[in-house]
Amino acid sequence: MEVIVTDNNAKEFFASELPIVIDFSATWCGPCRQLAPVIDELAKEYDGRILVGKCDIEDAVETTDEYNIRNVPTVLFIKNGQVVNKFVGSKSKADVQKYFEDLLA
Repeated sequence: MEVIVTDNNAKEFFASELPIVIDFSATWCGPCRQLAPVIDELAKEYDGRILVGKCDIEDAVETTDEYNIRNVPTVLFIKNGQVVNKFVGSKSKADVQKYFEDLLA
């Protein structure tokens, strides 16, 4: 299950003890719409092991700036409060799943 991340709940979201995946996107972005179902599926598959969030860059300007997001989609992988990996653009489910598995390793 995904959490919608806004400036109002970002601190709580990023305080999770679970590894975190956050998808920074925008409603007007074609590649974001392509990636969204992949992230949705993986969020369900990894529920309880990885906390997955969606962050609309226009609804969370402070959070977007804090993580220096300049292109969408950008997906960050965070472990112990540190960004350990990221990618920009759309990818296949198999490619994204590898990032999820690496986060758990």
